[in-house]
Amino acid sequence: MNLFLTGATGFLGGELLVTLSKRSDIKKIYCLVRAKSVDEANKRLIHVFDLHGDFYQPEKIIPIVGNLSDDDLTSTLNSHKELHSINLIVHSAANTSFSKNCDDLIKKVNINGLENILNWAKDLKHLNTFLYIGTATICGKDIKNKVIREEESPNSNAHHLVTYTYTKMIGEMMLSKYLPEEKILVVRPSIIMGDSKNKIPRSSVILWTLAAFNYLRLIPVNPLSKIDIIPVDYAAEAITDLLLVKRNYDVYHISAGVDSSTNSELCTRKIESYFPEKPAHQFVNRKLANNMRFWAKGRMEDIGELAKYDKHLHYWESILGEKSRLRILFAGLEPYFDFIELGQIFDNSRLLHDVSLPKPKPAHEYIINNIEFLESIDIYEGALDP
Repeated sequence: MNLFLTGATGFLGGELLVTLSKRSDIKKIYCLVRAKSVDEANKRLIHVFDLHGDFYQPEKIIPIVGNLSDDDLTSTLNSHKELHSINLIVHSAANTSFSKNCDDLIKKVNINGLENILNWAKDLKHLNTFLYIGTATICGKDIKNKVIREEESPNSNAHHLVTYTYTKMIGEMMLSKYLPEEKILVVRPSIIMGDSKNKIPRSSVILWTLAAFNYLRLIPVNPLSKIDIIPVDYAAEAITDLLLVKRNYDVYHISAGVDSSTNSELCTRKIESYFPEKPAHQFVNRKLANNMRFWAKGRMEDIGELAKYDKHLHYWESILGEKSRLRILFAGLEPYFDFIELGQIFDNSRLLHDVSLPKPKPAHEYIINNIEFLESIDIYEGALDP
């Protein structure tokens, strides 16, 4: 079988590329890569394998130079005769930013870019499966403290915390306009953070929030609110298995589910002893986030109840340099606070029934494998482009 992969140099896409390359039933993997030349594209793909010392097969991994959001992408792909025999498409590429400043770009990549791929895919005579990687969080912000099943989404009436989840919902709804239902496979990962193995992370996406929690130690979020988190290697294995097995459904959550979910308290307590020089993690009511902003502005008369956490405030003064830096962190963390407090768990019984994978390890168990990388993460960079 011949496979076409988008997002091959990204966080999940890179892990998928390595995992797919190990499958003997896949003959060629054509990768859409944003680059100025084939040589540059090749170098980017080689880096994906070099990062963890994985075996690279140049005869199997073939770059296709192109940009997902280019208006002429469909004609570019049609011009490659070798792509006419594609059997499988895995659409992993997406702009996952939570920043409102990126909303237009997010829509261009996640909606227009998908449309470019679908316009090409619909005419492929040998296409068996179009696998669309969405997100479990398309369910929106109105469903709280509940186990959510696949059939509850997409719901066009859902309200979204960020544009990213909205565009992924629209993406799912677009698929059937271009392809027959029997060729569509949708997988919805929950929150992907870190790697279950002791490896250099391909990206600090999401992991930067744990690094920020570890840095700040005083956090305005419900510590017991349930969070559905999985490691990237588990997500890649699950997606690969679903692509290549006989399936009973056309939509699957790739998630921790009820048995492997976690919460902020479990994750922070797990890493706390590795940083004894820092004060203990302290969780406070979400409403104190505003008091923290007042503190960052120097409005000490307005910090109210926050004043009793003087140990943490003195610690902040010692690490921040300028108080205004706290406002940068909070601006980036705000949507993550929102997602955490939703308490959403995504049912994974379909996945566990149809593939032979075990249940994933909870984040508070595997996260110790990522500890050595936490302090090297630039949390301000993460906050500026969350």
